[in-house]
Amino acid sequence: MKKLVLLLVLPLLALSFVLAAEVAGQVGVGAGSANGGQEVHTTAEVQTQNQGNDTSIQAQSQERVQTGSYINSDGREMKIQTENGFQLQVGNSEASSSLNITQEQDQNRTTLRAQLSNGQYAEIKIMPDTASDTAIARLQLKVCSPDNNCSIELKETGTGNQTRAVYEVQAQKQARVFGIFAANMTVQAQVDAENGNVTQVKKPWWAFLATESSA
Repeated sequence: MKKLVLLLVLPLLALSFVLAAEVAGQVGVGAGSANGGQEVHTTAEVQTQNQGNDTSIQAQSQERVQTGSYINSDGREMKIQTENGFQLQVGNSEASSSLNITQEQDQNRTTLRAQLSNGQYAEIKIMPDTASDTAIARLQLKVCSPDNNCSIELKETGTGNQTRAVYEVQAQKQARVFGIFAANMTVQAQVDAENGNVTQVKKPWWAFLATESSA
């Protein structure tokens, strides 16, 4: 009878020791991680760190734009002046800006970016002459020149994630209210600096009462 009891008790004791050893091992692993053991990162944490590193690398590769002549990614010459604010001239069109403009060199090509108030950078893919031509067509102007007080400004618009860099083209047109009274009409168009789309057109409230002339 005693032998039978021992045969039953001994396996139970052995099983208890095994279970106790496994529990102790698991506790030891947890304590090791908490007290300086190998740290485990989730996929989301790794992605966040990588994105942060990418942003840091991008910021380090850019520098504030300097006065000079550059070739953009399309092979076109850009003339930049920074002494009295920022001016970007391509062809016969020139745009001014108060934005913080940076440049990035890739061999002999230069990429311009505008730092926005939300911390993001907008690449200036559209040049002032293209923005001017787009606005002229949309506003039904003949030219954009000092003769019609036309100006081009690179600025930001929108808020939060909707903040964009745009060219604001503004000019004056001759109009006749009710077809009788002569008046000067200030018109304005905004052209997205990244994709060239017209994002906004502004005219006086009384424009629907007037007949516009090309100017």
